[in-house]
Parts: sequence; structure tokens; C-alpha cells
Amino acid sequence: MPKIILASASPRRQELLNQINIRHEIQIVEIDESPLQNELPANYVQRLAAEKATTCMNKFKSNLPILTADTAVVLGDKIMGKPKSKNDACDMLRELSGNTHQVFTAIALFGKNSNSALSITDVTFRTLSENEILAYWDSGDPLDKAGSYAIQGLGSVFIERINGSFSGVMGLPLFETAQLLALEGIEVIL
Repeated sequence: MPKIILASASPRRQELLNQINIRHEIQIVEIDESPLQNELPANYVQRLAAEKATTCMNKFKSNLPILTADTAVVLGDKIMGKPKSKNDACDMLRELSGNTHQVFTAIALFGKNSNSALSITDVTFRTLSENEILAYWDSGDPLDKAGSYAIQGLGSVFIERINGSFSGVMGLPLFETAQLLALEGIEVIL
């Protein structure tokens, strides 16, 4: 029996829930993920996580708690979404090269209560060569990834250091997730 609904198509979020033994079922919801004008990154990911939870709750009418998340890669005040093309991905990687950016991941858990949390992690990239950027694109790893990279994949070789949550950069900060689950009476370690 599932303990929660995960309203996400992300295989990484599914893997992370499996890692902490939280049984779940998948219900995918689609919402407009466009940032609002002048929307701050923290507000952006928190709004999307809450909208996904509300949309899932209204669509599927389940008694199970609903967990959602949204992740954004942010350089300065620029929110970097998923790449739309090879040029878009390579441009993002050039901007991240040799810089420290932040990864904002908001989670929402709607059940008996409605709670949310925010994880912010600093990620420092080493300087990337043009050949590395193009080869990385050719690997297929940047597809469908915020900021055009995956910390748990080949892109990990670009990361000089992180300060914060590794699982948050993957898309589901497990520390915060466990705290929200506990508020719903779902203990991770039993």
C-alpha cells in the first residue's frame, strides 16, 4: 500500500523516495511553470510546488497525502529552466562554468495539514571547456534538467563543491521531506 502520492514524473524523485522507503504512487499533473514577472526564485519554486499539490488534490481526490516538488537553478537573479534546445543548454552551461549558482527546491505535502519547505544549495562549477560542454550535450544528460545538468549523472564531474543538500539539487531534499512526512504522521525510520 502506498503511503503517499508523488505528483511528479521525475525518476530522480521516485528514486529518492525509494531510498528512504516511502511507498508511493505516481500521479502526474501539468501546470504552467512560467515564472511571474519579477518573481523571486524562492517564491517561484514554492508557488509551483503548492500549485502542483492543489491541482493533484483537486484532480485525483485521494485520501493519501500528496507530495510535490519544484527545482530551479539560479545564477544571480536568473532562473534557469530546462533547456529548450542544444544552444540553450550550451549557453546555460557556459554561464554556470567557473561560477557558483544556487539550486532552490521547494516541496509541498498536502494531507491532513498543508506544509511546505524550501532547500537552497550553493553549487560551484569548475571552468568548463567548449569541448566538454558539447560532449556533455551529446551525452543526453542535460535534457529535461533544470540548468542543463544532473548532479547525480555525468555532470557531477563539473561540480567543484556544494554547500547544502545533495538530494535537494537532485530535486527532493530528503531532510526537509522527512520533516514534512513526520508532520503527517509518516515516520521514515521505524
